[in-house]
Amino acid sequence: MKTVEEFKGLYDRELAPSLGQLNGRRKKVAVGVVAVDIVGLALMASPLLIFLIGQYLFPDSVMVCCCLGAIPFFAGVAAIGFGNGMLTKGYRKDYKEQVVGKIVKFIDEGLDYKPSQGIQSSTYHDSNIFLTHVDRYHSEDYVGGTVGKTKVEFSEVHTEYKTEYRDSKGHRHEQWHDIFRGIFFVADFNKDFKGLTLVVPDTAQKLFGNLVGSFFQSHSIGRPDLVKMEDPEFEKLFVVYGNDQVEARYILSPALMQRLVEYKKKTGKTLHFSFNKSQVYVAIPYNKDLFEPRIFRTLIDYDEVKCYFEDFQLVIGIVDELNLNTRIWSKQ
Repeated sequence: MKTVEEFKGLYDRELAPSLGQLNGRRKKVAVGVVAVDIVGLALMASPLLIFLIGQYLFPDSVMVCCCLGAIPFFAGVAAIGFGNGMLTKGYRKDYKEQVVGKIVKFIDEGLDYKPSQGIQSSTYHDSNIFLTHVDRYHSEDYVGGTVGKTKVEFSEVHTEYKTEYRDSKGHRHEQWHDIFRGIFFVADFNKDFKGLTLVVPDTAQKLFGNLVGSFFQSHSIGRPDLVKMEDPEFEKLFVVYGNDQVEARYILSPALMQRLVEYKKKTGKTLHFSFNKSQVYVAIPYNKDLFEPRIFRTLIDYDEVKCYFEDFQLVIGIVDELNLNTRIWSKQ
């Protein structure tokens, strides 16, 4: 694994000059975004004035006045949405290629970065980690390749489900709710699994205690059977489900359970793991969009870029943390 000192060398040699050039473009993009937003907001605010004028010119036609007001309102929405997208598209692309892409290659030459691509939705569903039906799926910032002997891929993933309700006037509204937002990681485990093994956060025992928590664990709708493990520290952090009890205990050896505990402590995040179809899947939640360039603040900030390096190290480090390059098993 690369050290922070080595990364500082890359920053000084390559990243800082690129950031300096991009920062000049950022200022122009920021001015353009502000100008588009002002025009867009002005158009969106104008329907009231147009409505009053229309009422004066067409006092007996409310519908005509409403239609006249709707035109600039939707024009303002379009100006902000499409205008900002066009202004920032090239800037975001160059930033990701010149900064984020270089960080990925620096960490491991066997990895490729494709900012506009992402993990396939079918891969996300194959993990069986999240039970909620997905109504909207988005993924970007794809990284894939090999780390040592292990094939890996990961990207940002954001999944949502939709609910609908009617207000007091009978109007229907939609609400969108997050299922998962963060980094979704997949790696070859070099073993063909017969069934599915899930390792998810043990929230039930934390909320309700051992007795009641165990009851809720064993009656989790949609999950395979509960698998009780013999590692007390592991059991405090995770709960295991599997449709093959023997295989689940075979996969989750004492050494692997200890590595999962250590990785959980290291990240401090609510981690989900699954072992299925010869793959290990890891869901690492984040509450923000990663690897996006700033627009209204300077790009020349070593600490900000170092966070990208640390996030990538954390994810790619799963290979070492779970000892995936040591081929304990062989595929059939």
